[in-house]
Amino acid sequence: MKPPPTPPFPDLVRRPSAPFGWLEAHLLHDRWLARLGPDGTAVLLLLALAADRRGASFFSRPRMADALGIDRDRIDRALDQLIELQLVALRPWRPGTPDGVWQILPLEKQCYPRAGRTLSAAELLRSLGIVPPDNSARG
Repeated sequence: MKPPPTPPFPDLVRRPSAPFGWLEAHLLHDRWLARLGPDGTAVLLLLALAADRRGASFFSRPRMADALGIDRDRIDRALDQLIELQLVALRPWRPGTPDGVWQILPLEKQCYPRAGRTLSAAELLRSLGIVPPDNSARG
């Protein structure tokens, strides 16, 4: 087995000295980043960098827009996409507010209920690959 390539500046290797965020390599290898596009990727990166050990962060949408240098409409679309793909979840501060606690969800668990919506038993079973019997043959 070949040794890994030497970085251009081996004496300047990063060694985190404080809390830091991380993202799963599946985001790259399973083409999630291509699916998200630049805005979704930027927002996910921001949430990951701001997240605590539980994957939770508290950035408001205006603060995200300011930090990323993109307009609020693009932030909203990116967050909607991340929620739809079940990569992040939102627990609003109170009903009807757009901001609250954001949580990055694990990639291997794609059957969580969408934020603000509870799955029915049938939807949960379908998400687990359990299909109800066909009742149309009964008479």
